[in-house]
Amino acid sequence: MKKHILTFALTLTTLLSHGQTMKWFNKPKAWKGNAKQLTVTVDPNTDYWRVTHYGFIRDSGPFYYEDVTGDFEASVKVTGNYQELFHQAGLMVRIDYKNWIKTGIEYVDGVQNLSAVVTREVSDWSVVPRSDSPKSVWLKLLRKGDYVQIQYSFDNKDFKMLRLAYFPPKVKAQIGVVAAAPGRKSFDVTFDDFVVKPVK
Repeated sequence: MKKHILTFALTLTTLLSHGQTMKWFNKPKAWKGNAKQLTVTVDPNTDYWRVTHYGFIRDSGPFYYEDVTGDFEASVKVTGNYQELFHQAGLMVRIDYKNWIKTGIEYVDGVQNLSAVVTREVSDWSVVPRSDSPKSVWLKLLRKGDYVQIQYSFDNKDFKMLRLAYFPPKVKAQIGVVAAAPGRKSFDVTFDDFVVKPVK
C-alpha cells in the first residue's frame, strides 16, 4: 500500500512539474503540450502594449503562466516561425495590465530582435537586432528584490544581459511564456523546458 501511495505521489509531482498547475490568459485557438514542450499557433491581431508612442492599449496575446510569490528565476527555449512585422515570443512576468515585463524575439523589418518591453503604467521598448536570424533563443528572467534581470543565449551556454529593470517587490506575480501577432498573419512557436525555480 505504501509503495502505491509513493508511486502516486511521484506521478502527481511529475505532472505538476510539467505544467498542470499553469493557466491561460488569452487562450489561443490552437495549442498543444505543457511546460515541458508547448506549441502554439499565435492568433493574429494580438499584442501587449500600453500607450507610449502608438497611443493604444493592447492586452490580448496568449500567456501561459503560473502564479509565483517571492524571488525566482524562469528559463525557456523559444523557437518561432516569425513572418510578419512585430511577431514576437518569449517570457513575461506580470502583476496586472499596468505592470508587466515581456522579453524574447520580436520580428521587425525582416530581422529578429532581442526585445524587452517594460510597462509601469506606460510601455518602453528596447531591442538588439540579430541579422543572422537564429533558429532558437534561450531566455532567463531573474526576479529578485525590486528588480528583474533578463539574459539571453543562442547556445544555452553563453548568456548575455539584455536588461535590468525595476519591478515591484513583495507582490505576487505571474510568470510564463507569451507570444503575439499584432498584424494579419498567425505564426507557430514552440517553447521548450519552461522552468521556474525559487532563488535566495
